[in-house]
Amino acid sequence: MYRRVAIIGGGAASAALLSEILERQHASPVHLDWYTGGGSLGRGIAYGTRSDRHLLNVRAASMSMFVARPRGFLDYAQRGDHSIAGTDFLPRRMYGDYLEAEVRRSLDRAAELGHDVRVIPFAVDAIVPENDGVTVIQGEESTRVDAAVLALGALPPQPLGGVTEAALTSGRYIVDPWRFLASAQPSAEPFDVVLVGMGLTSVDVVLELAELWPKARFTALSRHGLLPEPHLAVSSAPTDDGSDLIESMLAAPDIRTWMRLLREAIRQTPDWRVVIDSLRPHTPSLWRALPREERARFLRHARWAWERARHRMAPQVAEALARLEREGRLVRRRGRMQAVDVKGDALQLELRPKGSAFNEQVTADYVIQTIGLNTDVRRAGHPLVNQLFTNGHITPDALGLGAEGTLEGRLRHGGATWPHFYAIGSMLRGTHWESTAMPEIRQQARNLADQLFGS
Repeated sequence: MYRRVAIIGGGAASAALLSEILERQHASPVHLDWYTGGGSLGRGIAYGTRSDRHLLNVRAASMSMFVARPRGFLDYAQRGDHSIAGTDFLPRRMYGDYLEAEVRRSLDRAAELGHDVRVIPFAVDAIVPENDGVTVIQGEESTRVDAAVLALGALPPQPLGGVTEAALTSGRYIVDPWRFLASAQPSAEPFDVVLVGMGLTSVDVVLELAELWPKARFTALSRHGLLPEPHLAVSSAPTDDGSDLIESMLAAPDIRTWMRLLREAIRQTPDWRVVIDSLRPHTPSLWRALPREERARFLRHARWAWERARHRMAPQVAEALARLEREGRLVRRRGRMQAVDVKGDALQLELRPKGSAFNEQVTADYVIQTIGLNTDVRRAGHPLVNQLFTNGHITPDALGLGAEGTLEGRLRHGGATWPHFYAIGSMLRGTHWESTAMPEIRQQARNLADQLFGS
C-alpha cells in the first residue's frame, strides 16, 4: 500500500480511479495529488460536449462508473427523468454531468473522512520515475510521491501526411474536430465540407454541423466508405457465454482463423451483434494471445471491420445520418486522401478513389480530420508524453498503441518495468486493445485501486 499517489489527467479515467480509491474503507488517511490540467473535473474530451445530438454509443444500464454499483449512471439519470430506461442511449453531456457529480461526492466524502486530496488544476510538466518512487514536476514545484498514474486519455490529434503548412495555417483544415465544434457558429453559407474518416467522431461532427450549417454539404471519405454499424432498437443477449468460440480462438491465435471462426459463429445466430458482444469480456486475453505479427495484420486488414461492428451508433443517430443521405447532404466515398493544399479561399484535395490508379481533385471549404484516437507516444504532440518518451521513461508500443505496460498497469522502460509508475485507459491500448470505453476503464480502475491501496 502506497502512502501518497499522484494521478495525472482530468478525464473520465482519472475520475474513475480517484472515485474508486475514495469509495473504499482505509485504515489510515489517503494522500492523493490529482493534476487535472484545468477544465471540468472528470469530463475530458469524450464527455465535454454540451450538445444533446452527441449520444453515448452504449446503453445507459451499462455505463456506471463503478463495477460494484452497476446501476450508478441509470439511477442518476432516472432521478431527473423517471421515463428513462436502461436500454436508452443518452446524451454524453448527461454522462459528463454524472461523472462530475460522482467526483464531487467522492471529494466531499474524502474531506469528511480526513483524507488528504489535493486537486491541482494544472498540467504536469515532467515526471521522473525511479525504483523507489516518482518525482512529479509542475511549474517550480517538485513533489516526491510513492506512485504515479498516467490517466491522460487520447493524445492530441496530429495532421495526416500530405497536408501542407499553408492548409494547416489557413484555418480550413481542422486537425482537432472537438476544438472546432466547441467554437463553431451557426451559418447559412452553403459550405462544402470533407471529412477524412468515417468512425464515430465523423458521425458526431456531421450531426452537429448539419444543424449549425443547414445549407452545408458533407463528403465523408474512408478506405471502405462505411459508417459504424447501428445498435438494434432493442438489446439482445447472447444465447450462451461464447466459451466454445473463445476456446477455439485461443487455440489458434491468427487473424485468418479468427475471421473464419467468427463467420461460422455469426451464421449460427440470428443477430451478429450477439457474437461481437460476447467477445467483449475476453478481448484482453484474445489480444494478448496474438503474436505481434498477427496484431499488425489485424490492424492492417481487420481493424476497420472490428471497430465499425464493435463501436456502434445509437439507432436514432443512424436514422439521422440516413436522412442526411436521402436529402443529398451527406455523400460517402471510398478512397484515400493523398494531399491537401490551399486554392484561393478554399482547399484542394488530392484523393485516390478506391480501385483507381489516378488521383482526383476535390475543392472544399473545410476539411475535417476525424480519424479517431491518437495513441502513438512517438508523435504525441503532448509535452509530458514527449518528455517521458525523450528521456526513455516509457517504451512505445511497437504498433503505435500507447506505451508498453503490464496487465496490472505498470509502465515499462528499456526492457524493465517501473515498480511505482502506472497508466490507465488509452495509454494501455497495446496491452489490452479495448482500453478506452467506460466498461473497460472502470474495471481497470478497480484493479489499479487494489494495486495502489490494497491491504
